[in-house]
Amino acid sequence: MSGLAVEHLYRYDGPSALVDRDGGSLLRLATSGGSEEHPRFFAGRLRQPRRTAELLRALLRVVQSRWHIPPAMLARIIAQADPVVTCDDASIRFEGVSGCAGAYARVDLLDGALDGETFSRGTTNVDFGPAMAAALAKVRDRDEVDLAVGADAVELARGGETVVERKVPLPVRWLKSFCEVAAIARRLEPVHDVAGIEARRWIRALPKTPAKRPAWVVAAGRGLRLAHREPRGGGVRVAGLSRLRVLEPIVHHARRVRLYGDPATGACAVVLDLQDARFELVLSPEVWRGLSGEGQALEALARREAIAGLLPKVHAALRWEGMIDPAELGRRAGGVDAGDAGDALAALAARGLVGWDLTGGGWFHRELPFDLSLVEKLQPRLKAARKLVTDGKVTLGESGGAGGDDAPVTATVAGSGVEHRVRLGADGARCTCPWFAKHRGDRGPCKHVLATQLLAGGDGDGEEETGA
Repeated sequence: MSGLAVEHLYRYDGPSALVDRDGGSLLRLATSGGSEEHPRFFAGRLRQPRRTAELLRALLRVVQSRWHIPPAMLARIIAQADPVVTCDDASIRFEGVSGCAGAYARVDLLDGALDGETFSRGTTNVDFGPAMAAALAKVRDRDEVDLAVGADAVELARGGETVVERKVPLPVRWLKSFCEVAAIARRLEPVHDVAGIEARRWIRALPKTPAKRPAWVVAAGRGLRLAHREPRGGGVRVAGLSRLRVLEPIVHHARRVRLYGDPATGACAVVLDLQDARFELVLSPEVWRGLSGEGQALEALARREAIAGLLPKVHAALRWEGMIDPAELGRRAGGVDAGDAGDALAALAARGLVGWDLTGGGWFHRELPFDLSLVEKLQPRLKAARKLVTDGKVTLGESGGAGGDDAPVTATVAGSGVEHRVRLGADGARCTCPWFAKHRGDRGPCKHVLATQLLAGGDGDGEEETGA
């Protein structure tokens, strides 16, 4: 794992805690910032406290898990693992990435799960330490538990107004993973949809020992089973079956369970539908492959210049929707075509400004509390591609992408003693370089393809974007 980190100073009014109040318990999540200094987004009561506590504990298990990281690095990674929470008019979403960045989890608390008031909308970090995990483990169905996301957590410091200041070195892979997950999830297609009881049997039957090879989840009557050879169709490939075991403590709450897959990359996802809440788990194609390095967001980042005029308008038109309608967003942005608004959303997702909801099949507004101007600077392939363009090493073929016709774009890209040939067509991108020969595009485009896309799209100035 790279030692690079983005340094941020987070100030918490107090530690997150579960404390007694008026004969019940109050669950308060200390925040590190938002639209105002220590804002209070939501305050209310959990209608099903034990179930919600178990969902949040499952999220915490994902965040604190490592499926492919040396043990000596574990303590430092856990210390950096503060989940992100977004509050909008329709839901409260908790998101996190595993210590190895091979898994992404999200808990969506929908309107029916909460009884309270939304004061404002925004995204922030929450302090989810060992004390919070222990407190959540004690929640029972008979408890009255209120959820407050905001600065009033200062009232919960152990008998006093303790101010906690914590300097958090944000791992590069955390920031990159959030930006990559949207691109990965958008490619996933629904494959299986089964009743919760059938999914429970399947999860409980998973092998107890880590599997060395990927398996496929296939239909078996009304339920699911594992196949150890790739089926002809209808299966979801899963590498690292042990990662699915984080679902075992909560799958009994699910009404329906849906599985999604992407045959091209091997990524997959499982969504537990609890009617008024959801738990989403996205897994990388291999245990040793972190989501942060998949490169699926690179093309959206590279399209900056082609849609540069749209990005500020579309970004400004976002209103913390739980599900974004591109047509309505385009109208609010000043008459932007729905298709162009969709392209702008994909570019904004690559900067962490929106996420992808598998159940709704659309974008939701979320703005990560990080310096998003650094996103492109953390992408070595994109930096290398811009340098190729700036150094004049990319020569477009006769079509050159001019006129927007359907003809493929061809180019030659000068390398170290060799020229690589690139073709961009309706069937995808091709390159003669060793990177493309090895990965065939399942880990995003190579730097030569990116450079050709940059030049063909007119984004060859080599400057980094700031702001949105």
